[in-house]
Amino acid sequence: MTKIWILSANSGNAKLFSADSPIGPLTEIETFDNPAARTKQSDLTTDRPGRSFDSHGEGRHAMEVDVSPHEQEQIRFAKFLADRLEQGRLTKKFDRFVIVAAPAFLGLLRANLSAALTTLMSLEIDKDYTAMKIDELRTRLPERL
Repeated sequence: MTKIWILSANSGNAKLFSADSPIGPLTEIETFDNPAARTKQSDLTTDRPGRSFDSHGEGRHAMEVDVSPHEQEQIRFAKFLADRLEQGRLTKKFDRFVIVAAPAFLGLLRANLSAALTTLMSLEIDKDYTAMKIDELRTRLPERL
């Protein structure tokens, strides 16, 4: 019997489900929440950007950050979820898994999956189905997972 995990996620929350067979119903395993994704960007930082001198002359200007604090929180959450999947892989809780995630967040998840974990991914869907009830989610997934 094949055990399948299904991760439904966006940058603000995620749910982890399991199915005991490719055509079986889903069972919710765990729910994850990322309240920082709903926080205003100004509340995520405590101070203004640093200042820097120009390389020529005496001008000063604010230094820009490569990644905004809001994006950094999304990356942190994606890494957390990838680590949770990795724990499941290492303890052999599933044989393969499916990711259903909002398009922008799917890219962050992919970037944090290990090579060994990626080989077990059987399907990815770039849709945000996190607000759906479990039965409705199952109808949106392929009949055979």
